Amino acid sequence: MGGEEGGSTASAATAGAHLRRQLTLWHLVVYGLIVVQPTAPMPVYGVVSEAAHGHVVTTILIAMVAMLFTALSYGRMARAYPSAGSAYTYVGRELHPALGYVTGWSMGMDYMLNPLICTIWCSQAARNFGPQIPYAAWAVFFAALFTALNLRGVKTSARINELLAGAMGLVVVVLLWCIGRYVLALPPQGSGFFTHPFYDPATFSAKAVFTGTSIAALTYIGFDGISTLSEEVENPRRNILLATVLTCLITGVLASLEVYAAQLVWPVTLKFPDVDTAYVYVAGRAGGTWLFHLVNATLLVATIGSGMASQMGAARLLYGMGRDDALPRRFFGAIEPRQGIPANNVMLVGAVSLAGAFAMSYEMGAEMLNFGAFIAFMGVNAAAFVRYYLRGADKRWTEAVPPLLGFAICLFIWLNLRWQAKVAGGAWMLFGILYGAWKTKGFRADLVRFESPAE
Repeated sequence: MGGEEGGSTASAATAGAHLRRQLTLWHLVVYGLIVVQPTAPMPVYGVVSEAAHGHVVTTILIAMVAMLFTALSYGRMARAYPSAGSAYTYVGRELHPALGYVTGWSMGMDYMLNPLICTIWCSQAARNFGPQIPYAAWAVFFAALFTALNLRGVKTSARINELLAGAMGLVVVVLLWCIGRYVLALPPQGSGFFTHPFYDPATFSAKAVFTGTSIAALTYIGFDGISTLSEEVENPRRNILLATVLTCLITGVLASLEVYAAQLVWPVTLKFPDVDTAYVYVAGRAGGTWLFHLVNATLLVATIGSGMASQMGAARLLYGMGRDDALPRRFFGAIEPRQGIPANNVMLVGAVSLAGAFAMSYEMGAEMLNFGAFIAFMGVNAAAFVRYYLRGADKRWTEAVPPLLGFAICLFIWLNLRWQAKVAGGAWMLFGILYGAWKTKGFRADLVRFESPAE
């Protein structure tokens, strides 16, 4: 009897438990910068430089404008759904469950491709340390590493994340100092030396810049994770919105500075030894072998952390869709009881990452990732427009213009993805729509049944 009474008491205590609102605006901004990472533009630098004919800083700034409007919409939707934090939920609940399913399906590609491109990049970067080991062996190692650690339910504490972000920030400072010394030691350059990273008439192409922008947007991926902390924030209606916008703004300024400095060091006419790890070679040119290896190691550690986190994020998204019966619940909605994780999804994402590491390039993976991400971004902007303008009591232009601009700019960038990424992404979307049609017998039944996670 006593045991039963104690169990009842414990159950009551658990039922009454809730998350504490103890995070400030500063905590949220730091968290957002950790998720996005201070070194965010470095892994994609070479790919964007080739696509945009050297105008990397311009692509970063254009992408920042799109992300700022989208961040505003994310922040506002987090007010309406403070515990959801997902474009899948925002669009499904605000517009239509079927559109939410399509958004979730596109996010599924986005989330699954993130660990894939991390596997590719880590495998390329590791070869700078061990060139005698073939790429295939490194790909197997990193895909297995991400999967094994996620299957163990490993969690990186916020303190460790802050230390890693601080270390990365210190490396960025050292790198910029070395680049500054390198540039100052150069012989006198032409009048356009310091402006060509923004606009070089000899190489400028609007189409190339917008194609590069569609890849450069990868720099900002992850800012939407701030909305998942809505239940633990002081004054969430104000702070989630401000933190999301500030994270994008700070990321854009820091990223622009990093790539601008790199463009001063490495002329657009000079080919990179390896496009995927181009920024590492920029560091080597500016500071020598020691800086080459320091930046390579820093980016490798950062990308390992990103790969692990994104694989679990993908697994959790698939679990959410399985729980809502948008995907087969028996497989995708299953939880491994001992570790309490969606183990099926972790292994599936690991297998996709390994296969993709052999089937596609980093550039193609990044563009396909953005194909899915920008569909989600457009969906969130549309949801914000519908909720706060079409259904709002006050039909003010300030409620309409930001989400409409965000939608339009995201659509324009999305349309400038290379045709190969559009074909591959379109095939993924077509498969999802066909699956939805089969599942609902021609869309005659509900496609998604949203459920709240267990308290």
